[in-house]
Amino acid sequence: MMEEMLVLRLSKLMAQRGLCSRREADVYIERGWVKVNGVIVDVPGSKVLPDCVIELSTEAQREQGNSITILLHKPVGFVSTQAEHGYASASDLITQANHWTEDASRRQFTNQHTWNLAAAGRLDIDSTGLLVLTQDGRVARQLIGEDSEVEKEYLVRVQGNLSPTGLALLNHGLMLDDVPLKPAKVRWQNRDQLSFILREGKKRQIRRMCELVGLNVIGLKRIRIGRVMLGYLPMGRWRYLTDQEQF
Repeated sequence: MMEEMLVLRLSKLMAQRGLCSRREADVYIERGWVKVNGVIVDVPGSKVLPDCVIELSTEAQREQGNSITILLHKPVGFVSTQAEHGYASASDLITQANHWTEDASRRQFTNQHTWNLAAAGRLDIDSTGLLVLTQDGRVARQLIGEDSEVEKEYLVRVQGNLSPTGLALLNHGLMLDDVPLKPAKVRWQNRDQLSFILREGKKRQIRRMCELVGLNVIGLKRIRIGRVMLGYLPMGRWRYLTDQEQF
């Protein structure tokens, strides 16, 4: 009976509790940095009871404290993740030369800050704006985890005629890939530009939503993720997320 209750992988449970990402959990477990009910567990893939007590060692906490998160103003022509089809990855822009001189974090750039950077959310090759790159699995889970409710705000230049019914559908009622979309907040920003606020991020979602109501997107820029704004960060430049900022 007890064996039937051991249904959760330790790494998955750690991620669900927001302790770290599953990838980080596997590393911490292998290094002997995780205790379950007071006992070190160092075998990746171990299963535990869902109500167990999990503790991270001081080494794991120190490593998390050294993890950095970067905010990039992504230009057109760069992909968010790994380089593909001859296009460079946005992470290639994280260099000393592109570090914004007005970065308020006061952090000093080192090459270690480019290790294991992962994009926490996509921004397609034809779009610009705020892209988050992070070494911290907790940040990634907050922004792109299955239960994430963090808002993302976009300014979208469009061509075409949108009826009042079309605007209502953009706010709620459309489906992509036979799955209903979560309610959005869409309004006219000016004569040819819409403001979109979403709580999900399907592939090319805004462009596909607009196509469904007869609009063609000719420009898309993300200006906010949660409580963090793109602000005056110049295109192609990046800065560190400060200790005072939270998504």
